[in-house]
Amino acid sequence: MNAPVVTQRPWSGFALVGFAYVIAHVVASVVLQLLPGWHPLAAVGVADVAATVVVFVFSMSFNNTSVYDPYWSVAPASIAAWLAFGPGSAQGLTLRQSVVLSLIFFYALRLTYNWARGWTGLGHEDWRYVDFRNKTGKLYWLVSFSALHFFPTVMVFLGCLPLHAALVTAPAGFGALDVVAAVVTFGAIVIEAVADEQLRTFRAQKRADGDICDVGLWAWSRHPNYFGEISFWGGLYLFGVAAGAPWWTAVGVLAMIALFVGASIPMAEKRSIARRPHYAEHQKKVSMLIPWFPKR
Repeated sequence: MNAPVVTQRPWSGFALVGFAYVIAHVVASVVLQLLPGWHPLAAVGVADVAATVVVFVFSMSFNNTSVYDPYWSVAPASIAAWLAFGPGSAQGLTLRQSVVLSLIFFYALRLTYNWARGWTGLGHEDWRYVDFRNKTGKLYWLVSFSALHFFPTVMVFLGCLPLHAALVTAPAGFGALDVVAAVVTFGAIVIEAVADEQLRTFRAQKRADGDICDVGLWAWSRHPNYFGEISFWGGLYLFGVAAGAPWWTAVGVLAMIALFVGASIPMAEKRSIARRPHYAEHQKKVSMLIPWFPKR
């Protein structure tokens, strides 16, 4: 069955979600203070999990897993800020650190704003979570914690692994690969922002049921927003490589590719096929992920 509707107005819902995230950050800060001498990535990983548990408690309290949705955009900024300014960080920011932090905060603000303007309050829950409710029944909250809270937290944390090199141990030089990384990361944010805006405009127009968004970037890719998201994490990895990050930090961007190609896109495609009669034909014409010339 669907989640029961909570009657708070959107502004009160935002206040409650904001309060949840303040508490989550306070708990994470306390955890970090209790782990002196730990490797920065290990310490921030434990704090990340603790914050996730706090948000999950609020999700259960409000009976709405969408309370977790902003975590994806908020967590990278919090992790990056702690790595750059926490214990062991150098005095003053290098050019690389300034660029990386600026891009991550730009990403976080843009994506959080996109979530906020599309969120109608605690009475709204993402359709994917509703599907999980219908399929799992009494086990829903166990599934919600493991698959919809903890798992995304792990994915974001893995994507942030290169930040340790870029923000903590990085050499001062800003080289050609840093320039490439900055272009890729900024371009990814722009692509995702444009794709989200085009989809928002398409949905706001009066269209017949079953119409397919095939305008702008969506004429070149069926999921340009996901392409932008994956590219963002690829850009962070390039910053890590430029700063001498070990090879295994590539696990982050590889995990993101696996997540979107192996789970998020198939779920969205299955739903589109069920709701849009001509979507199968659309699949034959338009690239799934990487923007490319559509087939005639």
